[in-house]
Amino acid sequence: MNVPEGLRYTSDHEWSRIEDGRIRVGITDYAQDALGDVVFVQLPNVGDSVATSAVVGEVESTKSVSDLYSPVAGVVVEVNASLADSPQLLNEDPYGEGWVCVVEPSDPAEVEGLLDAESYRQLTAD
Repeated sequence: MNVPEGLRYTSDHEWSRIEDGRIRVGITDYAQDALGDVVFVQLPNVGDSVATSAVVGEVESTKSVSDLYSPVAGVVVEVNASLADSPQLLNEDPYGEGWVCVVEPSDPAEVEGLLDAESYRQLTAD
């Protein structure tokens, strides 16, 4: 399982990368593997206000439907429109082209409260 250093993680299996004060969000390798083949992604809307741990969308796979959660409170400033036509990007490149959205956080320090890579590895250890 791929758990890159330098990202922050939630217990709901989202990752966060700080980029110029904004937070790029996606699902982890662990999550995409558990979901199976992703066939549809419902994204939040640009301009949506989101609360920490609030549902911001959903991922539908051949196995199930799972909610997407915001790791921080703030406003959605960008979404990955490529996922509409290519939802499989979540499976193929979860930490790259398969990102979900970018949030302008209300409190940038909030991301520091998320799990680091080692803590996330321990959470997902079988």
